[in-house]
Amino acid sequence: MNIALPPLTKSHPPYTYAVLHAAIVLLILLCSVNTVHAEEKMPAWQFGLSMHDMPKYGRNLDYLSYVNPQAKKGGTLRLGEVGSFDSINPYTVLGDRPTSLQLLKESLLGRTWDEPFSLYGLLAESYRMPDDRRWIEFKIRPEAHWNDKKPVTVDDVFYSWQTLKEQGPPNLRLYYSKIAKVDITGINTIRFTALQAERELPMIIGLMPILQKDWWQTRGIGTPSLDIFPTSGPYKLTAIDPGRKLTYTRDQNYWGNALPFMRGQWNFDRITYDYFHDEGVALEAFKAGGYDLRRETDPLKWLNGYNDYKGLREEIPFARPEPLRGFIFNTRRAPFSDEHVRQALLYAFDFDWVNRVLFGNIYTRSNSIYPNSELAAPTLPDEAERKLLEPWKEQLAPNILTTPLTLPNTQGNAQNLRENYRIAHMLLQESGWVSHQGRLQKNGIPFDFEIMIVFPSDKKVALEFARSLKRLGITAHLRLVDSAQYQSRMNDFDFDMVIGSWASTLSPGNEQLYFWGKAAADQSGSRNYAGIKSDAVDALIAPLTMLSSRKEFVTQAHALDRVIMSGHYIIPLFYLGKDLVAYAKGLQHPIQTALYGILPEQTWWWSNPEP
Repeated sequence: MNIALPPLTKSHPPYTYAVLHAAIVLLILLCSVNTVHAEEKMPAWQFGLSMHDMPKYGRNLDYLSYVNPQAKKGGTLRLGEVGSFDSINPYTVLGDRPTSLQLLKESLLGRTWDEPFSLYGLLAESYRMPDDRRWIEFKIRPEAHWNDKKPVTVDDVFYSWQTLKEQGPPNLRLYYSKIAKVDITGINTIRFTALQAERELPMIIGLMPILQKDWWQTRGIGTPSLDIFPTSGPYKLTAIDPGRKLTYTRDQNYWGNALPFMRGQWNFDRITYDYFHDEGVALEAFKAGGYDLRRETDPLKWLNGYNDYKGLREEIPFARPEPLRGFIFNTRRAPFSDEHVRQALLYAFDFDWVNRVLFGNIYTRSNSIYPNSELAAPTLPDEAERKLLEPWKEQLAPNILTTPLTLPNTQGNAQNLRENYRIAHMLLQESGWVSHQGRLQKNGIPFDFEIMIVFPSDKKVALEFARSLKRLGITAHLRLVDSAQYQSRMNDFDFDMVIGSWASTLSPGNEQLYFWGKAAADQSGSRNYAGIKSDAVDALIAPLTMLSSRKEFVTQAHALDRVIMSGHYIIPLFYLGKDLVAYAKGLQHPIQTALYGILPEQTWWWSNPEP
């Protein structure tokens, strides 16, 4: 800093120059100190980012807990899918796309599967952000490149955000529109600033798929396509037989091969997916050796359909939340706007009989909106949860703080079943329903309604429920519709009751408002299928995206779970809580299973891989 001093005159005392000089020197020092302080206040570059508490791994990461660092590389993993595809563009909702395209997506940060929600440096070697998470800045790895050898740049990152925000699927448009501005802050650094501080948003940006600008800007992402696009991940798509087969080949020159984060992962030289139009044909092809690994979703097939299979079979437990499936009441319509009616029908469903007779007792009853996870509310609230519920107790179910959160059951006992029917009759009578010539009616209107289903496999459960309701004098008509009609009616909430589902992770957040929030109840296309309108529910959802403590977050989820389950909006069905997997001899998997379950393509390997 150069500062010119004014000339001294006779009117100035002899010490004026010295005082003036000292003042200027002090000013310069203060400016320097302020600059240093400003630099010190800039957040440090970090490697791991967690939604709650501290991430599990640090920069000294050797390998992830759910991999085998000595896993052998090589060979081909053959998999099967039911369905078809006519596009491999993963960024448009148009066309039928293969689920395996996840193999081609790579993001700034990579997710681990032994933590509820934590991310670590991938395309970005590190990130920095302030405590309030208002912005996040990424530093792109200089060694990161596409499989056509072009480097991954901050221009690619900016293009990806801008394009997906404007032309991507609706959920990505929603998330990325929460960013107020994006600044390229250096040759390999880029900063995203949010419209308002939101704890989850930096993580959503960290998981944003990165597209190569040079390739996509000449084509656009809005239309279906079978053109193979550049990728930056461990696999590239090398062969396409439209509607029939896809072949992915491990990129021997993948830039991330040496990363500790990738150690023990992506071990197969090739992964192929054969497509079958029928589930039965797919199973028979598997048993005949047509592909190597199959995840079974039908428990009856698991119990009875593999007797002639010569390979290995395992039931591998996991700790991820299972989807909540159930009979969903449309509370926008009578009589299901009446909570007593909903509770009565809950007593009429005999889960124990259904599970024993139809499914060989393989299922567990869902008792939570987060089944099979630590987020499921305990039978009674603890002190921390009571504090969250206390302000709303006048609006909630009576005795919610003191009555155990349980579901009716019979345990196969006829006396218990009769008692459940007695309670159901009492609840219906309290709501004005009376029996007339064996049929239940109110004000001369019989209790008739429709159950809409889309999967034929749900028909036997719905039929059994309808038979149970007939004993109460209620007529339930089954309506099996195709997927297009089902989706259209769900979007318009055009149903009485439906078998539907919601899926959650171990870190539920903003999406809970679309599942249960009041504003979504009348929003066409939302997933608040039941039409829940509760100030208490909205108030309990709001903090989910802001809490930094995992313990506090779990308590918040417990309170939300308890309120929704006690409102009798759903007659919950069941879940497995384990992966049913059959696989060829020679395939091996890590000893420790990830929190979220098995990851065959990512962490398995052949004991003696063929070239």
